Amino acid sequence: MSQNIILTNQEIEHKIKRIAYQIYETFVDEEEVIIAGIASNGYVFAEKLAAALSKISTLKVSLCEVIIDKQNPKSPIKTSLAATEYTNKGLVLVDDVLNSGTTLIYAVRHFLDVPLKKFKTAVLVDRNHKKYPVKADFKGISLSTSLLEHVQVVFDKNGSSYAFLS
Repeated sequence: MSQNIILTNQEIEHKIKRIAYQIYETFVDEEEVIIAGIASNGYVFAEKLAAALSKISTLKVSLCEVIIDKQNPKSPIKTSLAATEYTNKGLVLVDDVLNSGTTLIYAVRHFLDVPLKKFKTAVLVDRNHKKYPVKADFKGISLSTSLLEHVQVVFDKNGSSYAFLS
């Protein structure tokens, strides 16, 4: 299978910075924002967004890992923060690729049980093949791909990253 690079490390870094500014503009009136990343790549992306947001703003940025069984999304979702830690706060739910929308919609449903001041979603790659009516408020890139194509984001241990289509 051939790989077509759709985002280089430099492009991903640029998109992270742009999304961080968009998040800051959206949450500028808040004291704190929770960046909740869906394990595992979504959480790595969330860490990068949180670091970029901390550099450009005075917002208190808290990270939350969202653990969801992607094979059985109806099973209970776990978060690294207790619900009381994000109650009545602004929250951004983050994933690397928005594919069918299944993972994101079930994660959104989990957070609807807690009163939030503001709730937004962010993805690095939006594939435009949604099975559910879910959208990303902040996205790095939108791609129209065939259902047979696969988008993958790679975050290397050395801090480098890229996204490819196969």
